[in-house]
Amino acid sequence: MKKLFKKKNFYILVGFISSFSLISAFYIEHILNIAPCKLCLYQRIPYFAILFLCFIGFLNIKNSLWIYLLSFSFLISSFLAGYHFGIENNIFPEFSGCKTNNLNIIDKDELLNLLLENLPNCKNVNYRLFGFSLATLNLFISSVLFTISLLIIKNEKNR
Repeated sequence: MKKLFKKKNFYILVGFISSFSLISAFYIEHILNIAPCKLCLYQRIPYFAILFLCFIGFLNIKNSLWIYLLSFSFLISSFLAGYHFGIENNIFPEFSGCKTNNLNIIDKDELLNLLLENLPNCKNVNYRLFGFSLATLNLFISSVLFTISLLIIKNEKNR
């Protein structure tokens, strides 16, 4: 466990987890043909940022800025996943961008585009892994990585 708290090992581990998460999301979307909702798409953005930060942080191991930015990215990812988890479990109402049942469209081209887009509601869980929605798994992973990054920051300050 002590080796995990070294920044270099943490960057490698987080880079692997982020890559695996993104590859899994694209596999589920494109190979299994399960369409993601808008929040699922938004939850990918921090993972791209995390990959970039891991690469830069690994190359600049002496600079602690990158671990702070990683920690902030995990926090953002946790908030997005927590919000999505809350929508799935009726804790929060869906935001208007998630709802696809808007029938107040008068323009036929706009209606056709809406039908072709066919993004599912954020409330509906279209894919489960080990009985958990992907938003739930993302919430867990992001929260754990956020906690570990805070421990690394604390460990760096105590040196």
